[in-house]
Amino acid sequence: MNKASILIANYNNGKYFRDCYESIISQSYENWEVIIVDDCSTDDSVQIIEEIIKNDDRFKLYKNDINKGCGYTKRKCADLATGDFCAYLDPDDALFYYSLECAIDEFNKHNKIIAVYSQLVFCDEKLNPKEIFSKIKQIHNDKYFFNTPIQLSAFFVFKREAYLQTSGINPELKNAVDQDLYLKLLEKGDAKFIEEVLYKYRLHSNGISQQRSKQSAKDSFAKVIHEAMKRRGITKIQNKNVPVHYTNSQEIYNLLDYQTKIPYRLMNKIKATLNI
Repeated sequence: MNKASILIANYNNGKYFRDCYESIISQSYENWEVIIVDDCSTDDSVQIIEEIIKNDDRFKLYKNDINKGCGYTKRKCADLATGDFCAYLDPDDALFYYSLECAIDEFNKHNKIIAVYSQLVFCDEKLNPKEIFSKIKQIHNDKYFFNTPIQLSAFFVFKREAYLQTSGINPELKNAVDQDLYLKLLEKGDAKFIEEVLYKYRLHSNGISQQRSKQSAKDSFAKVIHEAMKRRGITKIQNKNVPVHYTNSQEIYNLLDYQTKIPYRLMNKIKATLNI
């Protein structure tokens, strides 16, 4: 039985970790490990997590000496993993009991794919399901595909051997870290969409990007796209030249106007739907 590594990058989300933990230990697929890296939390996350996972050697908790950011912390999780398959799970989110088994079954059916991903359901702060995110779908993977904020998402499970063929997550990124991972992996093979809800995404005030960080997130995503373009040897899109040197996000988004703004309007719609 192949081993799965569940990767958790934590920062100040200890108060939600109990639900995450319970969803992991209830998995019908039993051969797994959990790698947790705490990014120098300023709350009592470490104490909470240590108390919950004590006496269970399937869980490994590591701590950054100083706050390093999302890219560094997620990369460290992947570096510490020993499983055949890896999947990131946010500490404030949760899985269904069948999520791992369902994902790994897809790899057994389609041995040439390098990743699978599923539908997710948005939940309120108490993890009560509210709305299925309907925009995730099977992608057509080619070198011009960049729409990873919308069409790919959790639960994203990937072959570790494929990840090791990439340069790995950019440790300097503060935003767009998952998109960096997806685009790099898609250059090594195809991903299969599981048309089933396998991931519970908790909406809460601490997890929603504030207005001041939206431009930073947009800039990070544009940088990720630009790096992917350079790796893929793309110099023109829609008969327009791709900037040789990255200057600002708008240059990239002008080339990819079908993707512009969609990710950044999404949270406002969700907040309005849930009245939060």
